Amino acid sequence: MNAKCRGLWNLSGETTSTNPLRTRDTELTLAPHGPAPASVPNVGGTPGLRMNAQRKPVIEVRRSQRRRRTVSAYRDGERVVVLIPAQFSRAEEREWVDRMLERLDAREQRSRRSDAALHARASRLAARYLPEYPGAAHPASVRWVTNQNGRWGSCTPVDKTIRISHRVQEMPDWVIDYVLLHELAHLVVPSHSAEFWALVARYPKTERARGYLEGVSAAACLGMSDE
Repeated sequence: MNAKCRGLWNLSGETTSTNPLRTRDTELTLAPHGPAPASVPNVGGTPGLRMNAQRKPVIEVRRSQRRRRTVSAYRDGERVVVLIPAQFSRAEEREWVDRMLERLDAREQRSRRSDAALHARASRLAARYLPEYPGAAHPASVRWVTNQNGRWGSCTPVDKTIRISHRVQEMPDWVIDYVLLHELAHLVVPSHSAEFWALVARYPKTERARGYLEGVSAAACLGMSDE
């Protein structure tokens, strides 16, 4: 018996046979026997795999007798390949294809948020909300980091560098803007004084963003703070 069963289906569910593909661009792997993956919002504002009605991907589903506990997905050009256990029912197949498309889309959106794009975003915010501090409010570097577990962002006023936690990458743009402006304000006022908070308050969604961050931190038991 062939260990793998492959099929192509578009978003309407049509299935045809196909030959195996070789090139892998991006791959995600999840375990199906556990909590369902959280749905990730479209934080970039750009239509993703499932949202772009003009360019729906062709889905190739590959079933494997060897695969027991994991589901994987990767993009190969215009095609998305989803690898599932052979014993999955048709309903489970559809459920996990949907989940993996969402996760793959979210990952690709995060990867598009580069350090260069983050730095440019910070510069625009500084020009808009801190125009009277052209020197202090323009950082030397702004980058995403994965080793920041206690704060959403941090900065070093001496060398004017800003670091933003990778956890913020999945959040709405208006939350990212708040975290950036918070750190930009620290380049002007290092402490959390009244003067500092007055600068931060220039951003109109400050309180909403702080509430969002507090909610995320509490729900995930992260214990993270913006202070």
